Amino acid sequence: MTATEGNGGNEGGGGDRAAGGRHTWDDGLIARRAHRWTGGRTGARPVRAVDEGRPEEAAAGVPHATAGYFPGEETARRSFGGPPYAVYQAGVRSFATGTLRPRLEALRQLVGLSRSRLEGRTLAGAARVLDEADARGRHPYGHTVVAVAGATGSGKSTLFNALAGAPLSEAGIRRPTTATPLACAWTDHADGLLDRLGIPAVDRRNPGYPYDPALRGLVLLDLPDHDSAAPGHRERVDRLLGLVDAVVWVVDPEKYADAVLHERYLRPLAGYAEVTFVVLNQVDRLPGEAADQVLDDLRRLLDEDGLALGEHGEPGAAVLALSALTGEGVGELRETLGRLTAECGAAERRLSADVDGTMTRLRPQYVADNGPVGLTERARAEFEDRLAEAAGAAAAGQAAERAWLRDAEWRCGTPWGRMRARKARASGGSRTSRTPGAGERMEIPGARARTVAAEAVTARPAVEEAVRTLGDQATAGLPGPWAQAVREAAGWGGRGLAEAVDEAVAAAAVDRQPVRPVWWSMVAAAQVTLLVLQVVGVLWLLGATAGVFGGPQWWMPALLVGGAAVGPALAWGSRVAARGPARRHGRSVEGRLREAAAECGARRVLEPVEAELARYGEVRAQYVIAAGDA
Repeated sequence: MTATEGNGGNEGGGGDRAAGGRHTWDDGLIARRAHRWTGGRTGARPVRAVDEGRPEEAAAGVPHATAGYFPGEETARRSFGGPPYAVYQAGVRSFATGTLRPRLEALRQLVGLSRSRLEGRTLAGAARVLDEADARGRHPYGHTVVAVAGATGSGKSTLFNALAGAPLSEAGIRRPTTATPLACAWTDHADGLLDRLGIPAVDRRNPGYPYDPALRGLVLLDLPDHDSAAPGHRERVDRLLGLVDAVVWVVDPEKYADAVLHERYLRPLAGYAEVTFVVLNQVDRLPGEAADQVLDDLRRLLDEDGLALGEHGEPGAAVLALSALTGEGVGELRETLGRLTAECGAAERRLSADVDGTMTRLRPQYVADNGPVGLTERARAEFEDRLAEAAGAAAAGQAAERAWLRDAEWRCGTPWGRMRARKARASGGSRTSRTPGAGERMEIPGARARTVAAEAVTARPAVEEAVRTLGDQATAGLPGPWAQAVREAAGWGGRGLAEAVDEAVAAAAVDRQPVRPVWWSMVAAAQVTLLVLQVVGVLWLLGATAGVFGGPQWWMPALLVGGAAVGPALAWGSRVAARGPARRHGRSVEGRLREAAAECGARRVLEPVEAELARYGEVRAQYVIAAGDA
């Protein structure tokens, strides 16, 4: 048998036979260098072929798969009796204890709150993680499912047999050899897990006897070759890799640098370092110090893949070198798997890594590093100011102040002035320039009732600008989907806002005439009295001139001059005294209209926007918990 054929125990190793029967390397820079360092000599450390390693078994017709190294196999053949494996049941623990349960609950809340804001395909990954967590949680937490994966010829089936202590998986020279997943369970209660994995009963095996108590609770899978050209093999591998708790990647000196392995599997699974084992198999084929060189190069490649290595006591992927054919290093891997199983934490660490990866992918949907998030008091005040300006509140206040002064002038002015005002109104004087009469309703030009269509159209752009500005300020620092939701809420509320503000301002301006001061009536009575005195003075002067009346002549001019001078002076003083109340009245009108416009804007725009921001705040809080940052 040639050297290449004899390597069937390692599933071929991917090597070819050069001229003269010397082995050549297909891949692996360090492996090729090692071959050159030894001058192509294989005599230093001969390639261990299966049939060459055990010629007596090959001659006896022992199946090819049995030629691997199974520690304790002879002991198992000589042993009789012993307790059944049922005594090695893994302890049943509640799933997702510790920090994982609140993270899963937060993720569930996050998905529920985000369905109306994010696309279904964006949340599909999170939903799958939740489904897998629920499915895994229905099975004992003390059971640990470990998959042995590798490329064609890497020797993973031989390693699987060595770990099982029995020739369970066929390892031959034909490739691919492993067509369907094979399971070996160190427990009698793994049927539920294996049903979930889709492993049929015919592909379930028991480990070699006597059972290793250090591995109780372990469920070991031998996966098909991930690089197999056979239809369905890669799909089965990908599906099971998403379900198992841990993975043992088996590489060989020829294909450890294979681009497909690193780009398709190891690099995307960098976040699962704590439940990943990378095993360099077939080290018995490397002469001299080449094994260490290849192992160092493998660590370098894994580091470039972003796969954290568990060195110096740090958590991360374990990198081991062994030979499944000779048994070198297999015991160390068995002890490592035993510790992993005894900890009963691989499933939770695997799911935690799933959640970590999901939250990393979802981060742009929930977190934006653009400063503080939310609607500030300054933004609210600016929005109300813009609405008040669009509603003409300031102009209305100024108009109300002027109207108050005109009313004071009218009521406290001289009778002759009121007569001139009536005459001007009768001759066609403008409505806005006249002084309103007693009992007439004061017109506030800034009220903009619905009938004043021209003013409403003029103010609509200002209202739309106020809504847009508020939306921009409210979305500062928000991720895209939630910023869009806030803008939509502001936009829907802004539709018809100008008309609603018109109605609110008009309603606030109706039937809100101020109470006139008492002193206005007193001044008006004084003006009438002065007018009467002037009339009496004129009549007395006429009577005295006609000789009807007698008496002193000096007081008649005094009545006329006094009435003519005191009346205008009293009117001027009343105007001065009315400025303060007029200013307060104008401010009151402006504040009332501002309040009406602000209340309308808050009901239609601010409240929907704040509701969306509150929803985002709740979602962001759930994201922080699910991401493990709480």
